[in-house]
Amino acid sequence: MSKDRPTILICDDSLLVRKKMKDCLNEYGDFNIIEASSGQTSVELFRQNEPDLVFLDIVMPDKNGIEALQEMREIKKDVKIIMLSSSGTKSHLKAAMEAGASDFIQKPWEKSQIEHILKNVF
Repeated sequence: MSKDRPTILICDDSLLVRKKMKDCLNEYGDFNIIEASSGQTSVELFRQNEPDLVFLDIVMPDKNGIEALQEMREIKKDVKIIMLSSSGTKSHLKAAMEAGASDFIQKPWEKSQIEHILKNVF
């Protein structure tokens, strides 16, 4: 894995959401993209790859996004983790930010939101 290509981890239990995110990211740059479909898998892949940026769904099987976020922060404190949610409740937003999320995006997102995040991170 080349350090010239930033690594991005997409964590969502929906294959369609992961594909849409991957397609969107590929429009903005050449990234090493890793995908996870559950909270537990996302933490394992995070530990193995130490990505530069994570898009993390809140509601996932095995382990929710807030729990996964907390574990990822213990592994790599300065990683940028963007929480994704289709429900977008204030309690989810508050819990995500208290757990150390860098930002919060409600699904479905706009391409401009992803572009803005990529410009800020890279």
